[in-house]
Amino acid sequence: MKKFIVVLMLCACTSVTYAQWGEEEMAEKPSFRDRIFTGGGLGASFSSYYNFISVSPLVGITLTSRLATGVQFTYRYSQYKTYTPKITTNDYGVSPFVRFSVIGPLFLHAEYEYLNYEYPYTGGGSDTNRLGFSSFMAGGGLFQPVGRRAGLYLLALYNFSYGPNSPYDSPLVLRAGITAGF
Repeated sequence: MKKFIVVLMLCACTSVTYAQWGEEEMAEKPSFRDRIFTGGGLGASFSSYYNFISVSPLVGITLTSRLATGVQFTYRYSQYKTYTPKITTNDYGVSPFVRFSVIGPLFLHAEYEYLNYEYPYTGGGSDTNRLGFSSFMAGGGLFQPVGRRAGLYLLALYNFSYGPNSPYDSPLVLRAGITAGF
């Protein structure tokens, strides 16, 4: 049951809302403004042991009808309630990414993430440690448009940099969300 709750929390915390970019045909020479997309994500998890809030805005550009690139910024606030006094941590990072539409709703996704994260010191007390961690993640997903400016997506990434100092509990990163164009 604990594993199910952890997986559910990870899905909720890693849910990201991306701006819509699909396979619709682009005009011969779309304006720069028409090629820009924005979006972002919110995540939250609350329990009697741990609180987590995440904000992840992004901005990108559609290069062709099948290729898009951009950058996502991340800020995460965590509160560990099992420590006395409670410990709070702040993480921040940046993730340049690229997506390629393969066929129909299927796409490939790759990103580099630099995350500067803070975690409770293992020696106890209210001290924290801070580390910087670089991750290269790649995988694929499914995008289903819902109307002209919105859609649903599922994304599975593998963290090729996963290791002992990784800020993640698993090398597999799952994301699901609703997209909205701006």
